[in-house]
Amino acid sequence: MDIEEVKKRLPAGEDSEHQFKENFSSIDQLAAEICAFANSQGGCIFTGVNDLGQICGISQSDVRRLNQWISNATAQKIEPPIFVRTHTLLTDNSLLLIIEVPRGIHKPYCVNKSDFWVKNGADKRRATREQLFRLMQASHRLFADEMTTEVPVTDVDRLRFSHFYRMTFGEDPDESEIREHTLLENLKLAAGGNLTLAGLMLFGSRTAICRPQFSIKGTVYLTEDEFRDKEDIGGNLFEQHRRGTDFILRNLRRIPKLSDFNAPGEVEIPSPAIKEAVANALAHRDYFIDAPVFINLFENRVEIASPGILPNTVTVENIRMGIHIERNPILLSFLAKDPDFGYTGRGIPRLLRLCQQKNVQVTLINDTERRMFRVIFARPVS
Repeated sequence: MDIEEVKKRLPAGEDSEHQFKENFSSIDQLAAEICAFANSQGGCIFTGVNDLGQICGISQSDVRRLNQWISNATAQKIEPPIFVRTHTLLTDNSLLLIIEVPRGIHKPYCVNKSDFWVKNGADKRRATREQLFRLMQASHRLFADEMTTEVPVTDVDRLRFSHFYRMTFGEDPDESEIREHTLLENLKLAAGGNLTLAGLMLFGSRTAICRPQFSIKGTVYLTEDEFRDKEDIGGNLFEQHRRGTDFILRNLRRIPKLSDFNAPGEVEIPSPAIKEAVANALAHRDYFIDAPVFINLFENRVEIASPGILPNTVTVENIRMGIHIERNPILLSFLAKDPDFGYTGRGIPRLLRLCQQKNVQVTLINDTERRMFRVIFARPVS
């Protein structure tokens, strides 16, 4: 970064990736700013610039002191240690120190072993409990689906679990020499006598009661503000997938085939693409966020929105190519074995290909403001 780039950037003001500081009066203050950027998206700290974006400069001794503080803060104050880049720039006899903080890959970072900071717009704040869970999830240190719930193992749907076990492993669980509770624990569906979140969402007998927030809310709109049909879809993930897909398909139009006008016609959006989109929403959603998956049908589009933005460095362009990071590995390992659910890990490229063949436009949006990932199918004009 050179001085001309800095001068062009300063009038735009502060945001979540650019912070202005006249100076730092303590190493803890400096460490907190670096920590907040590392726990968020990374960014730059412009030292020697006031809140209005005006260059006030710092002295040579300030530069030496701050460089020493940066070295100590990133190696000793902040855990785990993090590497940052610094640039010293001269303009109009004023010195600036630019600190470039990368997006952390070993989150969460803390200061003095106890203070976890994140960016909140242009400011910073201490991380909430939920944010800490997400930070650990982003660094693959914690998975929501392996966390233990308050639901006892006795709440497992034994018929569903037995059917799945026979289909997958070729034997009845009752024939196994391993006790059912131990079997569930070995499969990471239970721990300490209770179901894990994966066990509850896959084979719980009271999933809709125990976790009503992890459901699907389906709505068919007449206009942007008026609706004609709504459905709350709860239960285990296999049931949610089936009912969620059915909700969309029964509310789509059928397009008559030119060769046979009396035939039932083709659904306006390929049904396998709808099935893939609902599967991805349930399999990849963030279960640290207490919110449902939303299915909204409008006159001109179908939107499927799942809680949670894309993890780590994954982008919309990445997932178009089939790249993904497993946010819920236990859930995925079971869902991939169910032929009706049909999860393959290559859903988005297949979805896009199916829609391209039928000239259906698909938009993928990583909505960071609402913390949702949205798949939008354009509906042909009737």
